[in-house]
Amino acid sequence: MKYNNQRAGVLSEQDSGEYKFVYDIEYCTNHPDDFITFNMPVRTQVYTSKYLFPFFDGLIPEGWLLNIDSESWKINKNDRMGLLLACCQNSIGAVSVHPLIQSENA
Repeated sequence: MKYNNQRAGVLSEQDSGEYKFVYDIEYCTNHPDDFITFNMPVRTQVYTSKYLFPFFDGLIPEGWLLNIDSESWKINKNDRMGLLLACCQNSIGAVSVHPLIQSENA
């Protein structure tokens, strides 16, 4: 996840269906007051939720645009993380969501 084109943290969906978000340590150090939403202030502890965090869910298109995106990307409308990754890399505003690229040595 990027905030103003700078990597700010990692959002993940666990096998259990739980969601986790954690700010990058570097982001916490350099931007302690630049939170992505009031409900998730900058901190080093992990945020966890049984559901996709409302802030991120709000980035996903709705209505007819959701229908178009879901059909175009062939993603189930209930796959919130899939829709977030497919539709929110160039979203309007300061926050964008990008897939995490694993290095070959990881």
